[in-house]
Amino acid sequence: MPAETTNPATEDRTDAVESERGAILAVLLMVILGVAGIFAVS
Repeated sequence: MPAETTNPATEDRTDAVESERGAILAVLLMVILGVAGIFAVS
């Protein structure tokens, strides 16, 4: 297996991990904002 074929695969994996982290952070921010909004209303 040449290294040229493994490099794009690892790059795609890192991009996928970064996108997953971004999605998780977005969900956490939405949950935090929702809880803060509930406390603000109450």
